[in-house]
Amino acid sequence: MGALTGAIGYGRRVESRPGHLYAISDLHVRYAENREFVTGLRPSSDQDWLIVAGDVAETEELVAWTLELLAGRFHTVLWVPGNHELWSRDRDPLRGEARYRRLVDLARGLGVVTPEDPYPVWQGPGGPVVLAPLFLLYDYTFLPPGATTQAEAMALARQSGVICTDEMLLHPDPYPSREAWCHARVAQTAARLDEVPPELPTVLINHWPLVQEPTRVLRYPEFAQWCGTVRTADWHIRYSAAAVVYGHLHIPRTTWYDGVRFEEVSLGYPREWLPRPTAPKLRRILPVASSGE
Repeated sequence: MGALTGAIGYGRRVESRPGHLYAISDLHVRYAENREFVTGLRPSSDQDWLIVAGDVAETEELVAWTLELLAGRFHTVLWVPGNHELWSRDRDPLRGEARYRRLVDLARGLGVVTPEDPYPVWQGPGGPVVLAPLFLLYDYTFLPPGATTQAEAMALARQSGVICTDEMLLHPDPYPSREAWCHARVAQTAARLDEVPPELPTVLINHWPLVQEPTRVLRYPEFAQWCGTVRTADWHIRYSAAAVVYGHLHIPRTTWYDGVRFEEVSLGYPREWLPRPTAPKLRRILPVASSGE
């Protein structure tokens, strides 16, 4: 079915002048307050890179507006899709993988690095580090408390009224299910990551968390099944991650698993971030911020 996966290219490097690698996700720019926030984003240096870890918007027009704006300001922008970019309504001609391909083409046309491009190497402060944008989806294996099977997890979700909109709008075409699409993506991506030179650490970038632990604090634990796959549970160790960047949960925070830093970098909906006592900002991934920064 014509995979988009490309070869890893380690020749693409940023100049070694001072710069920072920043990250953010879940911009949801269909909200005016979020568009205003994005409009105000600026790099601190002409060598700053920016990771955008999914859920920019539901329409191609808003995704294009956002990525074009950010690509015009930051040295390099890397993007991975979230579930919202992949939603297809009745009027949308493209579904599933075809929609994803279209978004990849859109991003590439703006000079943005996608999960289908050679993994760039960050050579700024904290480098060299391979930056690996991933698109992996989920397969319902993050089971909530009280469930031992996918059927039990879905039954608990229905009982509590917590059903992800993906069930109606995220179509897996041409795969028979979202699980099958997820498993294909995991296999393709693992094959690429296996080619990364073992002496190079990575920053793994995915919209959904790579381990289940971050979902333990969800207000509605039944939602965990739409948040990742147990097939990536050891990737932060297996691929020598210096950091893992993700979003989706709308719970921005830094946690550590097996000595590896995990950064949830969501902005979220206005009702979530506007009441916070401190203004949201880009999360610095590299170099590692010292205490007090």
